Amino acid sequence: MLLTIDVGNTNTVLGIFDGSTLKHSWRVKTDPRDTADELWLQYRSLIEGFTVTGLSICSTVPATLREIRTMITRYFSELPCTIIEPGVKTGVPLLVDNPKEIGADRIVNTLAAHTLYGEAGACIVVDFGTSTNLDVVSPSGEFLGGALAPGIEISVDALAARAAQLRKIELIKPRSVIGKNTVEALQSGTIFGFAGQVDGLVDRIIDELEELYPDSGNIAVIATGGLAPLVMGVSESLEYHQPDLTLIGLQLVFARNFPKN
Repeated sequence: MLLTIDVGNTNTVLGIFDGSTLKHSWRVKTDPRDTADELWLQYRSLIEGFTVTGLSICSTVPATLREIRTMITRYFSELPCTIIEPGVKTGVPLLVDNPKEIGADRIVNTLAAHTLYGEAGACIVVDFGTSTNLDVVSPSGEFLGGALAPGIEISVDALAARAAQLRKIELIKPRSVIGKNTVEALQSGTIFGFAGQVDGLVDRIIDELEELYPDSGNIAVIATGGLAPLVMGVSESLEYHQPDLTLIGLQLVFARNFPKN
């Protein structure tokens, strides 16, 4: 079975695939201070009962990636492994000014989105994580670029830290847009505000895509990331919710590099 590991700035998501089928997934916090042995103990407890025959990994945290490399050398040295970095076959052309600065998660999300939803045309992936990433995929599966904005949680944290009379709140949809108390007002501004931000950016991106590819057909808009459920029922532009998009992309990259495994 394939173990996929997506290391984000806030959380790490792990998944076990049997062929192309995701059997199980886990979400744990990312701590850049964890050593290779601590990571091994944590991951081993999660995947107990599964026989791992390969690994596919992407990371936006250099310190954790360094320790994961050490962990692989110590505990998985006999297994085929893909780490998303320059030189690894992903099948995703990066049509940007500096391909080396594109996060590995954005590359595998592009591959997964095009594979799952790109039959009809271009795609827009909205990844709700530490930052909110909007990644644009051409009808041919190329990564065209996108937009980056502060994420929902860090925006709430920053507001609570800088405003003396405001505090951290539970991130849920309020009763109405017009909040009747401070908590509901904060929830409204956060949930409806971020939905409006995403809808506005998606509309502008679609306008540009329709100029670039006038005959491309439908443009699929896919939400992913740990905070996507907060906005799914509020946003007018999000069509699909695929919480495992990055893990699926990691499985697809592994299959490209080790087709016989």
